[in-house]
Formats: sequence, C-alpha cells, structure tokens
Amino acid sequence: MKPPSFEYVAPTSLQEASQVLADAKGDAKILAGGQSLVPMLNFRLLKPQILVDINHIPDLDFIREHEGRISVGALTRHYVLETSPIIINRFPIIAEAMHHVAHLAIRNRGTIGGSLSHADPAAELPLMAILLNARLNTESFSGRRTIEAKDFFVSALTNALEDDEIVREIEFPYLPRSTGWGFEEFAQRRGDFAVAAAAVTVTVSNGRCTEGRIAVIGGETVIRAPDAEALLQGSTLDDNTLAATARSTAQSTQFNSDLRATSEFRSHLVKSLTLRALEAAKTRALGKRS
Repeated sequence: MKPPSFEYVAPTSLQEASQVLADAKGDAKILAGGQSLVPMLNFRLLKPQILVDINHIPDLDFIREHEGRISVGALTRHYVLETSPIIINRFPIIAEAMHHVAHLAIRNRGTIGGSLSHADPAAELPLMAILLNARLNTESFSGRRTIEAKDFFVSALTNALEDDEIVREIEFPYLPRSTGWGFEEFAQRRGDFAVAAAAVTVTVSNGRCTEGRIAVIGGETVIRAPDAEALLQGSTLDDNTLAATARSTAQSTQFNSDLRATSEFRSHLVKSLTLRALEAAKTRALGKRS
C-alpha cells in the first residue's frame, strides 16, 4: 500500500518546525521514528498535506541526569532507553518495559517522543509516563510549556498538544529511596500490543509502605488506580493487602472489549498482573536499604 501524496519538509530547528505546523493549521504531521505514522499513512488512516521530519533537528536525542530527575530527548530511541546505564540504574522498570515493545527493528527506530505523542493506550511508554509522574516539555511557535503526563493523554490516540506544538524532552523525577518496582504484561504473541499490563512501584520505610503507585493498560487510555494505591499506604504489604489492592485495581475502570479480549477478561488479567507486579515490587523494596 502507498500513502497519499504530501509535501515533505525537514526543518533544522524546533522553531522552524513549529512555524511549519502553525502555518499548516492542523494539516501536518510530525515524522520522528515513523513506526506508527507510516503504517497509518499507508492505510490512508491519515492524509496530512505536510510531513514534518524532525530528525534533522539537533540535540533531541539524549539522556541526562540532573538534580532529582533525568531528562530524555524526544528523539531518543526505544533501544537506547532499554540499554542505557542511566535508565537501568535510575529506572530499571523503564528498561524492563522496553523489552516488551514490538521487535528489535521497531525499537531501533521508534522514539519516546513519538510513542508518547501517538498516545496508544496499549503502548508501554505512556504507561511508564503515567506511573512515574513524568513531565513533557514542549515547544511551539509561541513559546514553551510543561504538561504533566496525567494531563497529556486525553483519550485513545489523542493527546493535549496544540497544532503547532512539539514534544522537546521528557522529565522523570527520581523515585524515593527504598522503592521497589514490578512490571507485568500479557500479549497474545511476543511483540504484539499488550492486551493488558500493570506497572507498580512501592516505597517502604520501617517495614511499612509510604507510597504506592499503580498504572494499568486495558482501557481507553492508561490509568492510575488511586483507590487501590490508598490501600497500600501504611500497610506492611502483607498478602491480604496485596490481594485487596489487586482486586481494587481491576475494579478501577471499565476496560475495553475488542477482538482480542472482553472487558471482563481484561479485568481478570489486570487483577492477576497487578498482584504479580505488587509481589515483585515488595520483594525489591524490602531488599533495598533506606
């Protein structure tokens, strides 16, 4: 299949790219890794008049440590996230999640900015952004702004970006000391989109949980489960609490029904995956030193 005809531009700065997007008034698309965009063009699901290739813009491919956070450039590839010593040290859950993204050829080209902007509810990077309270720094022709991940994903394949706005970098605040993590995903085949997934962090002090975070895939967008998280607060992470938390997570939203799974089956998966992720997070947290 072939894409519809379009004009191709390759700006060398974010300001130039933003200007093209502003002039196009919503009739342009950004090309980063192209792993989601190109198939959608070929299937004629998108028919932009202009394709804006941002791969020639310098300094958008990086992972940097700062005081209390790391920042990741929008053109950083999935495989770099998977293998970066900084990511493995600070956010091993991201490195683990990247193992589940499609296949190596896709991970070599796909970018963090592209994946987040695509806002696929079955994708691992939006799940990581929501779980880890990420902030997305953007640039447009009129200036810069910061969008919290919880406000960025509006619905399936829909984000909060304006027509002339581009994701520049993503910030991940460091997790507290004595934090353990767990990630579990179910897909029909290795490399397929997740039918359901659960990602968890738990922070412990003096044998009790001081903070718990739970994010899951299975609905119209990635969701956090605040009611379930509240069950962890102050607990010793005993088996009964973990089981109750997993049940609460499975009841936190109406999950999707489609050709791959019913809503009821997804709820069952989320319950099982969350429990396994919680158990792994507990083990890792209790194995750390304050």
